[in-house]
Formats: sequence, structure tokens, C-alpha cells
Amino acid sequence: MALVFRFAARSDVGKVRAKNDDSAYAGRYLAVVADGMGGHAGGNIASASTVLDLVHLDRKDYDGDAGTHLADEIQTANSLLSELVSTNPQLAGMGTTVTALLLNGEKISFAHIGDSRAYRLKDDVFEQISVDHTFVQRLIDEGRLKPEEAEIHPHKNVLMRVLGDVDASPELDLTTLDAAPGERWLLCSDGLNAVLDDGTVERVIRETHDLSACVNTLVDLTLAGGSPDNVTIVVVDVDTATPEDLRTAALTALPPAREAAGEKDGGAASPDVETPGVAIRADVIREDLTSRPHTLVGSAALATETGQIPIVTQRSTERRAAMMLTHKAPPAGTENDDDDTEGASDSRRRRWLMPAALALMALILAAVLSLGYVWTQTRYYVATFENSVAIYNGVAQTLGPIPLSHVDQTTDIPVSSLPEFQRNRLENTLAARDLEHAQTIVEDLRQSLRALPCPPASDPSPSASPSPTSSASPETTTPEPSASADATREPSASATAEPSVGASASADADPGEPALCGGRVQ
Repeated sequence: MALVFRFAARSDVGKVRAKNDDSAYAGRYLAVVADGMGGHAGGNIASASTVLDLVHLDRKDYDGDAGTHLADEIQTANSLLSELVSTNPQLAGMGTTVTALLLNGEKISFAHIGDSRAYRLKDDVFEQISVDHTFVQRLIDEGRLKPEEAEIHPHKNVLMRVLGDVDASPELDLTTLDAAPGERWLLCSDGLNAVLDDGTVERVIRETHDLSACVNTLVDLTLAGGSPDNVTIVVVDVDTATPEDLRTAALTALPPAREAAGEKDGGAASPDVETPGVAIRADVIREDLTSRPHTLVGSAALATETGQIPIVTQRSTERRAAMMLTHKAPPAGTENDDDDTEGASDSRRRRWLMPAALALMALILAAVLSLGYVWTQTRYYVATFENSVAIYNGVAQTLGPIPLSHVDQTTDIPVSSLPEFQRNRLENTLAARDLEHAQTIVEDLRQSLRALPCPPASDPSPSASPSPTSSASPETTTPEPSASADATREPSASATAEPSVGASASADADPGEPALCGGRVQ
């Protein structure tokens, strides 16, 4: 047996509030009331965003448990509220209640969080199905407060559970109930209960058969009682579906898929009104809603009329439009999974972006250092090495503990033998354009050694030649011929004696080497 909702809804700002923070939707298969947290910035945005995120559930024939779809979509709406707050810090603290019914076959899935209420009249029994998630209700449940004392408690409006930026995964009350033709449900924000007691509400629900009249009576009574808060009411009757109901349920709104992205006639469309995040075209929502019977009231209705629809990101924009265009939640493994996969991919990309950037910077730095080191190895300079003149390859610098030069060639030129001017130059290093230039500098230093004067010998060695005779003997006025011959054959003492150091150095030194004077290389 196919069942549908017959419905009526109304919302009023009340007698005290400056704006309406309530939103509600009622259709053939979905009814939802959301009460934005009064007194907080963005309460109207929270309720409107949540209700508009749920309207695509208004369809029949869910595969499996419809309650799972309802709970998942409410959690998704909560995550979108968190995104709104993260992108618009001025909305911090906003939140909303949600009380929703989703009809699927002969079952009603019920989801609830906050202090909006759900009442049911079935089999002549009127009862409250929802449980208030308030501080005073917790005191009542724990036996610390009597129900009649709750209305005068100073913290009666303190909520313990809501949708918003306070909890990433809020706890919902979820249940599935049997549906039967003739039963009536009332969903309302707490503005009704602030004025009317349950007895008055029950009497109106029982005695007023026309749905619109029932809703109007409850709102009018609330306003007459002073209505210190916004008041929003949805009343639905469970009824047997007619052929007309089934026909309209099968309709889709905008067949061209490109409309979902906000395009029309091949051109890119811009949002009607600039809003936080990326705004979906309001006419897409309006045209979708006209494709099926429904009533949209409160801030959600105002948002669609003005185009100020709170949307967070392009992903949620496309997702919302697609849901409304198809009138169904995506099957497992399709749109939702794609969104989750896309979100996970974005998260992974962000997570790897910083390491990748750091790695790229490290590669660039390594390349710069490598090129710099290669350049240093094309340079030369002349300096000292172990008291000798040496040619170095590189530059006379260090990179931390790493020297940027090494000894390429050593020479036999002692640094201590150089003129003081040249020694001072070597201490500061002598830069060269290339190896050939460095070798030229070394030759110049060698030439400076040769230019030094050689000091005279201090004490020449005595001559080893034989002493002359003091006087010629009368008997030997003429030398003996043999003596003369011997003198010719045998070297004299003078000839065989060791030469002096200075004389030997002068005679034996290589013309191309520096002279050794006084034991010092010059």
C-alpha cells in the first residue's frame, strides 16, 4: 500500500524577535522543522541551509532503510554548517535544531536533535515522540527536577545537542515507526510550547480536521499569547496515495544536467546574490520545488525568494543541485562516494602539497649549490702550503666544514725566502684567472728570488798551495829539471785543495736555479 503525507505549514517571526530563525519544509514524503539558535549570528542561515540540504529527500521508494539516508543527510548538513563557519568566522556559534519525518512505503523514519518537538495522534492516542535535548530535560530524566518546574527553570532554553560548528558528528535520535492511514503528526519549534500547553495543542490537533485551519489556529493562539519567540508549525496526515500523487512523485525538474551547474543556453550564469561561499542559482531551487507539491516556510523560503541561499563550496553546490534535479539521494558508491572520494583526494593533495614544495625547494637548492661548486673548481689562486708556494684549485672559502679548494701543485720555493712584500701577498692569496695564470704568478715569485743580491763570503778558506822558500840557496839558483817536470805532472797543493763554498756554488750552480748565498736560497 502506497502512502503519502497530506500537509500544511506556517511560520511567524512572533511578537518579540527581529528576524525569523525558523525554517520548515513539508512535502509528500518529507516533513522537517529547523529552529536556528536564537540570539546567535547566523541562526537563520543555519536553519535555511539545513532544510534546503534535506528537501531532495522528498521522494519515494528508498532502497533499504530510509532512516539511514535521512541520518546521513543531516550529518552532511552539519558538516556544511561547519564549513560555513570556517569560511565565515562571524557566524561562529550558529546552530539549529532538526526534527524530521521521512515516509518510505509503510514506514516513517524519525530523526531528531534539539528542542523542537514531534507529536503523533494515532489510534486515538496523542503523545510526544521527541525528547527535548535540553539541560532541564536531563535534570528531569535524572529525577532532579519535576516536569512542572521545568517551565520556570532559569536554564530551560539551554540546549545540550544541536547541529552546528560545536560537534563534527552530533548524536541524533533515530527511530523507525509503522505508518498507517489516518495518523496525524505535528512538528513545531519551541516557540509554540513557550505559549501553549500540551493540552491546548492536543485539543486543536484532535478537533481541527482541516490541515491549514489546524496550523493557522495553533499559530494564531501562539501570537495571541505574546509569542516571545519565532513559531513554526508543520502538520501532516498519513494518507493513501492517489494516481496523481504517484504521477507527480515521478517527475524530475530540470532534465538538462548543465542546469545543475548554473548554466543556461550555453552561457555561464552568475549567482543572483553574492553570499558566503559559492551560491547556487535560486531559480534552480525554485523551479525544482514547483515540480512537486510542497510548502516551504521561514528563512528557507526567504532565501529562495531573495536568492541569498547559503552554500559553502562548489562541490556542495553541484551536489545540492544534482540531488534536487533527480529527487533522490545518490545510491551507495555513486554521487556520495564520488563526493567523499573528491573530498578525500583534495585532503590528500593538501596533505602532500607542503612536502612536495619542500622537496622541490631542496632540489633547487641542491642544484644551485652544485652549480656553484662546479664554478669554484674553474678558479685558481696561489698561497702557501707547508712553508712552500703552492697553486690551489678552487676559491679560498669554506661552506660550513667543506673547503671549496684543494692543493693542485706545490713548488720548491720556500715562503721564508721571499721578500716580505711577497710573503704578505701570499698570506692574502693571489687570485688567478686560470691555471696558466697561476703558473705565471709562481714564475714571478721565482724571479723575485733571483733578483736578491748574494752576500760576500765571510771567511774564505786558506790557500793550500805550498809555501815559497824563504831564499834561494846559492847552490840551487837554477831549479832542477826534474822538479819542473814533477811540477808539471803533479798538481800543486794549491791546485788539489778543496775550493771555497762560494767559489764552488758559483762554478757548479745551474743558471736557471737561484743562487745559494750564505746557506739561504736567494
